[in-house]
Amino acid sequence: MAGSGVAPGQMAEVEARRREFAALLGEFRRTPVLVPLGGEQALLTADLGGIRFILAFSDEQALARYAIARGESAREWTYQRVLGARLLDVAVPAAGVPCGVALDCADGSEGMVFPPVTGIVPDGAAVDLDDEVRHGGAV
Repeated sequence: MAGSGVAPGQMAEVEARRREFAALLGEFRRTPVLVPLGGEQALLTADLGGIRFILAFSDEQALARYAIARGESAREWTYQRVLGARLLDVAVPAAGVPCGVALDCADGSEGMVFPPVTGIVPDGAAVDLDDEVRHGGAV
C-alpha cells in the first residue's frame, strides 16, 4: 500500500491481525457481557486520554478480578447483562462524549479495548471521522 507506512512483507501480518480483530469484534457483538452500575444506576465508566470507556466483563470472575484490583472486593457489585452490540450501537452514542468499551480491563493483555472509531461504533460516535462526514456533509 503506497503511503501506508507498512513494508510489503508485513502486509500479510497486518491483514491477519485485522481479520483476527474483526472476529473478536464479531464475537463481542454477539455475546452478553456484565456491565457494573456506578452512581445513579449509570453504567460504570473510566476516562482515559479524553475518551470515556464503558467497563464490561466477560463473566463474574473477570468482574471479581477488577474489584480486587481496585481494593473493593468487599462491596456488592450491581451489574446488568448487556449484549456487546447494544453497548457499541446504543450506549456509546448515548454517552455524548467520545466513548468506547473496555472488556476485562483488570486482565492485562487478555483484556480488549473497542475504541470509538469507524467500523466499531456507529459513524456518528466515531472520533476518526471529520464533522462533515459524521453529519452527512459533502466530502
